[in-house]
Amino acid sequence: MQDVGLSGKDDPTILEWAAQEERILLTHDVSTITRYAYDRVRLGQTMPGVIEVSPDAAVGRVIEDILVLVECSQDGELEGQVQYLPW
Repeated sequence: MQDVGLSGKDDPTILEWAAQEERILLTHDVSTITRYAYDRVRLGQTMPGVIEVSPDAAVGRVIEDILVLVECSQDGELEGQVQYLPW
């Protein structure tokens, strides 16, 4: 988020940016972002997807799961979804 000037911004702002940029959000913020992501879906707003990664997950396992998710998903398939890694 630092690269695009969103460091320290609140979750709704980050989700809005992700929606405008058509980007899936990868985060360790498992405590709050899910609620805001599903709020966007409930309100009919664009939500390209969120991938929540457990902060204590093994990096290698998470990378493998992300690669599987990317390889097995079609464009837009994660729209409105929250995925939790590792599986």
